[in-house]
Amino acid sequence: MPTSSRSKRVLIYSHDSFGLGHVSRCRTIANALVDADQSVSVLILSGSPMIGSYEFRSGIDFVRVPGVVKNVTGDYDSANLRVGVEHTLEMRTRIIRDTADIYRPDLFIVDKEPLGLRGEVGPALRLLKDRGTPLVLGLRDVMDDPAALAQEWERKNVVPALRDLYDEIWIYGLPQINKPMTGIELPPSVRHKMVYTGYLRRDLPLHADIPHEVGDIDGPFILVTAGGGGDGEDLIDWVLAAYEADPHIPYGAVIVFGPFMSATARDSFRDRAEKFANIRTLTFTNNLGALMKRAAGVVAMGGYNTFCEILSFDKKAIIVPRTRPRLEQFIRARAARNIGLIEMLDAEKGRDPQAMATALRQLPQQGVPSDVVVPGLLDGLGNVWRLVAKQLMHPHRGPASLGAVASATDPIAAADPVLGSPARART
Repeated sequence: MPTSSRSKRVLIYSHDSFGLGHVSRCRTIANALVDADQSVSVLILSGSPMIGSYEFRSGIDFVRVPGVVKNVTGDYDSANLRVGVEHTLEMRTRIIRDTADIYRPDLFIVDKEPLGLRGEVGPALRLLKDRGTPLVLGLRDVMDDPAALAQEWERKNVVPALRDLYDEIWIYGLPQINKPMTGIELPPSVRHKMVYTGYLRRDLPLHADIPHEVGDIDGPFILVTAGGGGDGEDLIDWVLAAYEADPHIPYGAVIVFGPFMSATARDSFRDRAEKFANIRTLTFTNNLGALMKRAAGVVAMGGYNTFCEILSFDKKAIIVPRTRPRLEQFIRARAARNIGLIEMLDAEKGRDPQAMATALRQLPQQGVPSDVVVPGLLDGLGNVWRLVAKQLMHPHRGPASLGAVASATDPIAAADPVLGSPARART
């Protein structure tokens, strides 16, 4: 591996108000970068309460900003601190900007939210832009229904940021599966910044032991995963109802609830699962790939990271996508089913236990993703490294002004002055 006397610094931001998807994607990218070049250091800014549960390669560290959660009305609250959300957002904004100031990255990658949660990454973007630091927005393959995304980005004033702040936009997918910017009115200068990388392949670590809770399961099993679990109760209930309705399902199951599922729901599901000798449950594992590698098939909601793991480990899969609050999972699952990568059950048509039982019985006869030839499908990490390496060839961007703040002439601040105060920014 190449080395140099000067560390090359990459800063990654992930807002992580809920779930595991964003931090998992950022961790995958960070691990790939430090594996490719031992002179690279990666610092991850994250609000995820679970980031400390993951293992990272040497050369990676993280800064956890105070957490926030979205309540039932769609507004944000502080996750743990007994202070107002405005105070929490102000702290997050300052931590993000000060970290960017002191760390002095050679490259800044922002995951999914172009201006961060309620604009909190805006000051850091403007600071680094003034210094000449390359700024990259990384997007998953599907964002949302095009009409809904257009309205959201209009409300958040995103397009000026894409035009005036970002140097490149990397899409971690393929256009033949989905084009996430469809329906957004973008100037040609923004479209020229877009690069499709392919999906991010997942590999097992050297010591990939499966959790001890399921080590004694006898015979083939189906892995049932609800991702973070906060919105996975309907999936778990449907799978357990299928086993309760049909004693002839050929495989047992390992059900992973996810750390954000309520304790009440987990306890109820455990009681139901304990009635079956071939069903095991656990709340969370930081190495879901080890379970998936051993599984005969997968039933999942179909978030981006789970989809990448299904492709990487070439598993037969039934995706049950959620449709609220976003259509992201449904759009991805429908596109993947249409080209033969997975099967899909639409919960909007009703959760009949027999429908799930039939799908589980048919799973052994289902094809695997590799039966379908999609050029470049899992080339994402290699392409991301090539894009990063190109940016890291340039000299380190030193500080132009340690006290730099957004000026009145800044195009983003001028278009929307409140972005300079993310705690008051629009959602």
